[in-house]
Amino acid sequence: MKNFVEELKWRGMIHDITPGAEEELMKGPAAAYVGIDPTGDSLHIGHLVSVMILKHFQNCGHKPYALVGGATGMIGDPSMKSAERNLLDEETLGHNVECIKAQLGRFLDFDSDSPNAAKLVNNYDWMKDYTFINFARDIGKLITVNYMMSKDSVKKRLSRDSSEGMSFTEFSYQLLQGYDFLYLYEHEGVRLQLGGADQWGNITTGTELIRRTLGEQAFALTCPLITKSDGTKFGKTEKGNIWLDPKKTSPYEFYQFWLNVADDDAEKYIKIFTMLDRETIESAIEEHRQDPGRRSLQQLLAKEVTIMIHGETEYANALAASKMLFGNSTSEELRKLDEKTFLAVFNGVPTFDVPKSELPCNILDFLAVKTGVFPSKGEARKMTAGGGVSINKDKVTDINYEVSEKDIMDGKYILAQKGKKNYFIINVI
Repeated sequence: MKNFVEELKWRGMIHDITPGAEEELMKGPAAAYVGIDPTGDSLHIGHLVSVMILKHFQNCGHKPYALVGGATGMIGDPSMKSAERNLLDEETLGHNVECIKAQLGRFLDFDSDSPNAAKLVNNYDWMKDYTFINFARDIGKLITVNYMMSKDSVKKRLSRDSSEGMSFTEFSYQLLQGYDFLYLYEHEGVRLQLGGADQWGNITTGTELIRRTLGEQAFALTCPLITKSDGTKFGKTEKGNIWLDPKKTSPYEFYQFWLNVADDDAEKYIKIFTMLDRETIESAIEEHRQDPGRRSLQQLLAKEVTIMIHGETEYANALAASKMLFGNSTSEELRKLDEKTFLAVFNGVPTFDVPKSELPCNILDFLAVKTGVFPSKGEARKMTAGGGVSINKDKVTDINYEVSEKDIMDGKYILAQKGKKNYFIINVI
């Protein structure tokens, strides 16, 4: 059996681990779980570390459980939060749970007949009929308030520096998560909980609850919270989170995020976010260090993660789209882009509106009168005749060329290019 802990160690994916966990896992196939609160209808790349750990767990011959927190999602985890989050209604949570289920299927084998096939559980199933009185009597009496307040997630919110404080609802989250671990230990034989470093307090509350209730030993393993070398938050852009849902973050934008990470981050991320083996990764890092300007490591990272999340076809589309701005792409390749990718590729370029009724239109009038691509027809004539103008990636050198409806892409766009790097989108309205 492959050593799960050793696999995570060389990848830099262990922050804390309880004594005896590694020895326990080497005895034979074991079960472990990761909890995900369904606060949105898509996972984002901040979730990926925990999900990748589950994937490695399964690859090492163990049985992974993905727990979607239909119940705890109604409360909200205070860990690493400065203020209480908005609570979601049951219908919204149900929708989010279904969406997350589908995304997890890209990483884990849920459907095979293998004894270590992954299993998805929802803590709403065992919490929905558990009354407050019974929970307080059965579980609440086992963990002291002193113990709960010693956890960093609680202390930070109750410190003098915090103006928000903490509601009883949030305070109870720790106990509810601990109960999840106890429930899965009793009903599924799960002896290990996995999660981010910010979850250590919640997870160890679970191990303590198991010890006090059953007199048994359970284990915890957490991974580091991923940071960027410049100190900014991982997985965030100016537009917000990088989502796994292609409707929220296009495969092109997703690919670009990984392609543009710093060199130091690329060396760290390729170990964490890909399934490439140690030899391949170390060779790729060495190759990159020899010639960082080629950004070969970023290209490999972006390829592997994009294929894992979106598949080969979307990776190929993202690669073609990336070449659009800087490569020798063709009109045919441009027209293959879907609207969302097209707008993502050319995000931020100047745009002009031209009524469809004004087409066909002479190229010089189109570029200098109907739009502001050129400040004058004279400049437009000079650059067009010199081969510096393209419409939809097709070079136009004839100053008598008529821009017409045949040049419209997706029924609404024309892409004009001036020189090598100056692009303009014309919206045909």
